[in-house]
Parts: sequence; C-alpha cells; structure tokens
Amino acid sequence: MDLTIRPRRLRTCDSLRRMVRETRVSPDSLIYPLFLVEGENIKEPIPSLDGQYRYSPDRICEEIAACMDAGVSRVLLFGIPAHKDACGSSAWDPNGVVQQGIRAIKAAYPDCYVITDVCMCEYTDHGHCGILHDHEVDNDKTLEVLAKTALSHVQAGADMVAPSDMMDGRVAAIRTILDENGFETTPIMSYSAKYASAFYGPFRDAAGSAPSFGDRRGYQMDPHNRKEALKECALDVQEGADILMVKPALSYLDIIRECADNFDLPMAAYSVSGEYAMIKAAGKEGLIDEHRVMCESALSIYRAGADILITYFAKELAQAMQRGELG
Repeated sequence: MDLTIRPRRLRTCDSLRRMVRETRVSPDSLIYPLFLVEGENIKEPIPSLDGQYRYSPDRICEEIAACMDAGVSRVLLFGIPAHKDACGSSAWDPNGVVQQGIRAIKAAYPDCYVITDVCMCEYTDHGHCGILHDHEVDNDKTLEVLAKTALSHVQAGADMVAPSDMMDGRVAAIRTILDENGFETTPIMSYSAKYASAFYGPFRDAAGSAPSFGDRRGYQMDPHNRKEALKECALDVQEGADILMVKPALSYLDIIRECADNFDLPMAAYSVSGEYAMIKAAGKEGLIDEHRVMCESALSIYRAGADILITYFAKELAQAMQRGELG
C-alpha cells in the first residue's frame, strides 16, 4: 500500500472537514409546510405529527414569526375547509381558508415567501384529488378546478403555486390561466414524481384528506417505477414548470438523483409526514439521537441532488445549519 495516499488527512479536525465538504446547504433552501383550518383562535395540535399544529388564519402569523426567527422564510400552505362537497368548491373561494391565510401572512410578513399546495383532496367530500365520474377521477374536468384554485391563490397574494394532484396536463392548465390573468412571472413548483406511498398517513390525518373509498394509485405513481419519473418530469418541463419535485424523499433518493441529473430546473424533494413521524417516535423512545438522525436524513436528500427541501423539521434544520452542524 502506498502510504503517501491518505484520505484521512482531510478528516482530522472539524474546521478542515467543514472546509472540504462536497455538499453545501443553506436555510434558504428550506420550505416549511403549514396547515390552515377554518375558524378563529385555533392552534390545534396534530397527534400524528408531534410538534405540528393546525392554525386558523387569525393565528397563522404566530407560526410565521417563529419560522422567521429560526431563519425559515418560505412556507407551503395546506387548507382544511369547513365545507366539503363533490367538486371541492371551497378550494377556489376568494374567502377560502388558504386565501385568508395568504392575506394574513402577507399583511404581517410581506417578506415571507408563500407557496400554496393546489389539490382537491382536502376540499372534496370523497377525499380524492379531483372531480369524479362514477368512481374514477375525471382528469380533464379536474384541470378546470385546479386552474381556478391556483388563480385564486395568486390573486390572494401567493408567490408560487404547487400542484400536487398528479393529473395529466395540470401544469399547462395552470400556466395558461395565470398568464391570461397577468401573472406571467408567478412560478409553478410541480409535484412531478409523486408516488402512491404509505408514508403519507400522518398527513392525511392532519389534513382530513383520506379517500372515502379506493385509493390514489390510479393517478399517483407506482413505487416500482423509475423511468416513469423521468417521463413525468419531462412533461412538466414542456408544460412550463419552474421547479420539479420528487415526493416522498427518503425512499426515493435514487429518483431524486436521476431527475436532478437529467433536468436543468431546480429540484425539490418533500420529506413527508411519515418520515418525520418515524424520526420523532424513535427519538421519543430513546432508540435514536433524534437531532443527528434529522440532520443525517436531510443531508442524504441534498446529497442525492435536491436543491430545495420541504420538511416539517425546517426550523430545527435551519438552526443546525446556522450552528455549522449541517452543511
């Protein structure tokens, strides 16, 4: 062995290790998901997501203040309406819960960058992500309501929209309606490769969005498929997406890497509710070092190729980054 070759030389102290790191991260890359519920004076804990809450629009700025203090200035809003119906009409109501929340945030924190989830599952009484025809989601009819919903969010002040429904053609439909209404510069972050995953369980509890029958495998992606993710991303690029996304993150690191390597757009990854809940539960039981596992799992997502990380750990990760423990 040639002992002049010693990679360990670059690992001898923390200052040196930090200097030669290959993966660099910043709080600017973090997005924090938030849940809005109709009503007043509500801050309601979510049992399946330890440390997360549902907020009414009049109290959402309490959490925005905490985010800004932690160094997180980008949020992703999900709405839980009081009224649900077959077509999800509350989704595009100008005075809907998300629209109220946007206006409240922008009035108090204009520098907070507000992204909104665009989907129908939280708004329909059947819990599916679109308009039904018999027991199947009608793709093309759903495009109309998704576009109306996205426009209503932007008119309320949203900085970016993020369609998560996995309908074919939804990016083009949203891009068209935004452009026609003078919002040509509003970006779209598309849930491009969203898999039909068991890791979404806590989110469906938090948002009250579990389907009342069947499942979403008819429109979300089959976890067996890799090349299909590249096809979905390519279609979204053609339709005018500005940011691509893979969801979930930890079980799909290979997909993040392939998509990042094949497309020039920024790549987002959503570390979903089940991933968060597992780390929190194992940490609470003393089985793992929660903080270190949180940092390591986030780092794996960045190392796989993500430029943007959507995570319920955003505040904690931002602080870890600022302390130099990560990136």
